Amino acid sequence: MKKEEKAPVAATAVAKKEEGAENYFSTLDFSALEVSMEEMLKAGVHFGHQKSRRNPKMNEYIFTTKKSINIIDLSKTQQKVSEALEFIKELRKEGKHILFVGTRPQVKNLVVSAAKSVEMPYVVERWLGGTFTNFKNIRSRTRYLVDSQAMMEKGEFQKYTKFERMKKVEELEKMEERMGGIKHMSELPGAIFVTSVKEDRIAINEAQKIGIPVIGISDTNTDPTLVDYPIPANDDALSSVKLILSYVCKALSTSKKQA
Repeated sequence: MKKEEKAPVAATAVAKKEEGAENYFSTLDFSALEVSMEEMLKAGVHFGHQKSRRNPKMNEYIFTTKKSINIIDLSKTQQKVSEALEFIKELRKEGKHILFVGTRPQVKNLVVSAAKSVEMPYVVERWLGGTFTNFKNIRSRTRYLVDSQAMMEKGEFQKYTKFERMKKVEELEKMEERMGGIKHMSELPGAIFVTSVKEDRIAINEAQKIGIPVIGISDTNTDPTLVDYPIPANDDALSSVKLILSYVCKALSTSKKQA
């Protein structure tokens, strides 16, 4: 998707990677955060893609078209956000976790920050096939990663030669990059949250195979029926993704305290 296909305000938000995104949610005051159309308007949540790229299944969520750009109906977004948040709160009351997924470069730091702030697993690199469908094997590899990292911290790698230690460290670094966000995920999540229904389709497909509910940001060029809880919103602008992530984090944080 070319960034110029978005409205100017949204395009500006996409063009620059925000500094400090990796620490944003750790200092966010959730008490002042409310699901409001005004805040969504400020964040550019309503800017969709060009009319020519509209997915017909998104028609019910589009308010109008301006200068060939689809404008999302924020009243519908507000409704869908509320529905998703209620589902998230119920999951947390049951003690279940939500896996955050955001593999596009511009949202990775935000997703990591959001997930860590509420102590949830995350995937921001290429989705590993079998993460859900072959979870037993994935879990075996993550346990190896955690155990090996613990051994390294205790200095137990000193028994190896310098070359062997170097190879071990390289192996663990690669594993940490690929599966560091799920290394403490001891069971399948109660649901996954994807920052883009279009870009995170592989994760969605695997979740569907074993019946894991999916919550996802659905822009005007996507099929919202692919997920259980679609949130019609701009999935390109960092300000938009950040706001939706904030709502999700607040729901998880509040539900955890209540539980």
